[in-house]
Amino acid sequence: METIWIIGAGRFGLKALDQLSRQHKDWQFVLVDKKLEALEKLKEANISIEQTDGARFLLDHLKPGTNVSWIIPSLPLHLAWEWCRMKMGTDRIEQIQVSSKIDSFLPHPIHGTNKDIYVSNADFICPSNCNEPEEFCTVTKGPRKKDMFRRLKELQFKDYTSIVLRSKQIGAGIGGYTPDSLFSFLEKVAAHTGLLLLCTACRCHGVITGVKRL
Repeated sequence: METIWIIGAGRFGLKALDQLSRQHKDWQFVLVDKKLEALEKLKEANISIEQTDGARFLLDHLKPGTNVSWIIPSLPLHLAWEWCRMKMGTDRIEQIQVSSKIDSFLPHPIHGTNKDIYVSNADFICPSNCNEPEEFCTVTKGPRKKDMFRRLKELQFKDYTSIVLRSKQIGAGIGGYTPDSLFSFLEKVAAHTGLLLLCTACRCHGVITGVKRL
């Protein structure tokens, strides 16, 4: 039986829950959000709710061998980075502001108020049900650009080392990663010192957090 953790009960989290729970009646879902009102209306037998901070939930519940198949991040923050920060501690890693000079190396970069950088291969709003085809874009019908997760892995900017967690499609327009891939991401972060670019990315989109590994 598949167990899915959806971290965040906003628009995208509820969309993922609705779509996947209808398509997979035998799957179990855990929906995590700090706001109780986002969870109260969910009473299905295969849905559990957790009222808590998403990154804190991962810190408290995700262990090697935990029975969870996929983690779907649906929060307005870089969940993989937040989890790494909490696992490692502020005496070992800290977020830093990346110079805007990195923009020339990135497709359509947007700098968030939280210091994260959001990137996309698209200069348009993608359809919410895109199935991320391997060869052609669903909107332009033209050849797909280089996969974002590959592009960020190859990114060379000053003295930064780029470490990428790939997000894979679980359903149309729904991406996530396995616990094993998240732990592997953490191991790579812990193995480096100096300046890092921590990235989570699918074929088309990504988020980048600049950090200093102490």
